[in-house]
Amino acid sequence: MNGSADLISSLLPLVALFAIFYFLIIRPQQKQAKTHKEMLANLAKGDKVVTSGGLIVEIVKVEDDFFSVKNSDNSEMKLVKEFVSKKFD
Repeated sequence: MNGSADLISSLLPLVALFAIFYFLIIRPQQKQAKTHKEMLANLAKGDKVVTSGGLIVEIVKVEDDFFSVKNSDNSEMKLVKEFVSKKFD
C-alpha cells in the first residue's frame, strides 16, 4: 500500500508538468493552426494577402494547393497556400 502511494506522489509532478506544457504550448498552437486553415479556406478572388516573405499580393485564382496572385506591377505568379501569412485589410 505504501509503495503505490510513493508511485502516485512521484508521478504527480510529471503529470502536472505535462498538463502545464499542453495548455501553454500545444493547445494554443493547435488553435492557431486551425484559424489559419480556416482563413486559407475562406480566401477568394480579389482578396489581398500578405505572404510569409512580406509581399502584399492580390489573389487572381484559387486552386487546390496554391493561389495565382498578382503584385502591384500586375505580374502574375503562383503562391503555395501555406506561405500566406494573413489577409491584408
